[in-house]
Amino acid sequence: MPLSSVLQRFSNWFGNRADKPVDVLPVRVGGTEYRATARPVQMLGLDQALVWVVVALLAWGLVMVYSASIAMPDNPRFGKIEPYHFVLRHVIALGVGFVGALLAFQISMKTWERMARKLFILSVLLLFAVLVPHVGVVVNGARRWISLGIMNFQPSELAKFAVLVYAADYMVRRMDVKERFFRAVLPMAAAVLACGVLLLAEPDMGAFMVIVVISMGILFLGGVNARMFFLMAGLVVGAFVIMIAFSDWRRERIFAYLDPWDMKHALGKGYQLSHALIAIGRGELFGVGLGRSVEKLHWLPEAHTDFLLSVIGEEFGLVGLLLLIVAFVWLTRRIMEIGRQAIALDRVFSGLVAQGVAIWIGFQAFINMGVNLGALPTKGLTLPLMSFGGSAVLMNLIAIAVVLRIDYENKVLMPQSRGAVK
Repeated sequence: MPLSSVLQRFSNWFGNRADKPVDVLPVRVGGTEYRATARPVQMLGLDQALVWVVVALLAWGLVMVYSASIAMPDNPRFGKIEPYHFVLRHVIALGVGFVGALLAFQISMKTWERMARKLFILSVLLLFAVLVPHVGVVVNGARRWISLGIMNFQPSELAKFAVLVYAADYMVRRMDVKERFFRAVLPMAAAVLACGVLLLAEPDMGAFMVIVVISMGILFLGGVNARMFFLMAGLVVGAFVIMIAFSDWRRERIFAYLDPWDMKHALGKGYQLSHALIAIGRGELFGVGLGRSVEKLHWLPEAHTDFLLSVIGEEFGLVGLLLLIVAFVWLTRRIMEIGRQAIALDRVFSGLVAQGVAIWIGFQAFINMGVNLGALPTKGLTLPLMSFGGSAVLMNLIAIAVVLRIDYENKVLMPQSRGAVK
């Protein structure tokens, strides 16, 4: 059976009961209206290009997690584990993620909008629970996980999605005061600050940074006064600078980033960065070949998580890195376009959610790539859809499923699609 027919049946199975469109405040991006006639829709169904790019990234990530973790059983730190220990857990996470994505795709955006505040409250409660002794799991000195048996769940990953949905719902509800900066922004800032206090207590400054960027991005796209917005952005940057300045180990990371080859840093905070750069340098143009990385053999810490990109660079070279960068740029741009289509159809909440997902995936991929390439200070953020990490993969797939649902509902509303569903 042709792939298009399979995807068509899948879409009809889950999507034909989409909620009827509801009236929301009309918003236009850049003052221009998206014309549905500019992109004819031949049939209702999933965005096949988007699906295949996501599947390709997941498959490539699975192969690279296995390649990067295959030597870990020889490391006494991990005890007696099988060579396929990490890849098996990654496969389980992908399976759970696909189930979660299927369930998320069936939920209409109207329902997500109703659940926004409850989802945010749940995420805050879980962020608090992870700090409770004997509830939160401590790994490498950080208390960030809750054990679920088959996998550890990281509440900060749920918080990214929950803040995203809550911010979109908040902007729709507060659309009438978007020009009154403090009335529009202060309640949202308080919600983000509550998450930030709990995240910094873990500590997880990387997740807090992503949440701040997501919420600020949605506020900006939602139409908050631009002049005051940039003032707020300056204050946020200043706050992060102060946090780094008054933290000895964060300040040391910055110095190690500036000169990772210095003897004072090479065996300390600059160790990961220096070996990441060695790995990428060894890859040259076409790489040393799949499975032939040397740095993953206990030289590069966290090669299967935060520094997976360095192993990709070593084994696939500059060509592989450029291909990966192009894939993430295309993915981010396509998701942003789906959000723009939704806003043009007067579906403000859906549009802001999709654009928030684009900001999330694009910004986190940018930070991870920058860290691996030595362009940014070391920060514990994984490469979306690819790095080892069950809760990250789960929430990434749920977010992609929500974007596919938004795209499906967009097509339902387009004039060319209405005839197809009657």
